[in-house]
Amino acid sequence: MKGIVVQFRRGRHTIHERHFLLDLGLKNREEAKKMKGREVIWKSPGKKEIRGKISDAHGNNGLVRAIFEKGLPGQAITMEVEVK
Repeated sequence: MKGIVVQFRRGRHTIHERHFLLDLGLKNREEAKKMKGREVIWKSPGKKEIRGKISDAHGNNGLVRAIFEKGLPGQAITMEVEVK
């Protein structure tokens, strides 16, 4: 399954460097909650892989939160990730 990195998880004054919001094409929160615990892999153009895990749903429109082992670079926003 493929998804797109949408944004950092952030608040008004803080950005969580390892937390990202992913759009997997899901319709609602219930579908997003079923994805909890799955592994996520982001591949850089240089073939480097950074792994993460889906932690929970984000909002009511099907987005999910993923926590990566280390932060993704800014260029990862709008790029594809693979969900296992």
